[in-house]
Amino acid sequence: MNIQSPFSAGLQGYQRAADSVTDASLNISRANVNTLANESQARPEVNPDQFVDASKKTMTDNLVQLKEAESQAQANVKTIKTADDMLGTLIDIRV
Repeated sequence: MNIQSPFSAGLQGYQRAADSVTDASLNISRANVNTLANESQARPEVNPDQFVDASKKTMTDNLVQLKEAESQAQANVKTIKTADDMLGTLIDIRV
């Protein structure tokens, strides 16, 4: 049975959280660019109650993804700190 070190697990988790932040940020910036491009074109009359604007849903999903990534990063930083504290305690023990 292969047990991964806490340092390695924490670093991998933190990297996944950073990648998630990057993806969500890119999607948000793309949505903003698309919104600006769409506003510059003539828009036909539509009833706003007919449908939910997909760009707003996407923006909300990306903002939720950013918040989730923040929580994941914080949890992984705590894992790394705990592993560091444990290692420090083990080194301080005299045999």
